[in-house]
Amino acid sequence: MKKIIKDYIKMVEKDGRALEYVPSELKSDREIVLAAVQQYGDALEYASPELKSDREIVLAAVRQDGGALLNAAEELRSDREIVLAAVRQEGYALELASENLRADREIVLAAVRQKGWALKYAAPEMRDNPEVVLAAVLSRADAFQYASKELREKLGPLVG
Repeated sequence: MKKIIKDYIKMVEKDGRALEYVPSELKSDREIVLAAVQQYGDALEYASPELKSDREIVLAAVRQDGGALLNAAEELRSDREIVLAAVRQEGYALELASENLRADREIVLAAVRQKGWALKYAAPEMRDNPEVVLAAVLSRADAFQYASKELREKLGPLVG
């Protein structure tokens, strides 16, 4: 069995997407899944439910592809370290974060610096925060459309 596991590890190290074709019983093998998500974060989709709840596996996946947060267990979308790693890699991962983390200044700033339009998914108080909006606009000028109405009215003449 060890030889089989080593063979599957080699396979997913070359192409993490291959996890989809690994036998079901091996999709709960930590070594195989970890090797797959380190190569291709979205391979998390094919991991067993228990490994989608494994903090180390999910952290490795979102560090490779922030969008892998989509396949993480719900409770890990509230894990600050995991969400921060995800948005640093892919700003749009903010959409997948728990509601309370969408109001976390550090997380929102990381997201909008990576992708200005991530401002769209920030909590209302973050879309009204001049520092956050400025960071989003510096990343992508048209992100200004996602600023709060009040802030757009106040700063519009300066930006437009």
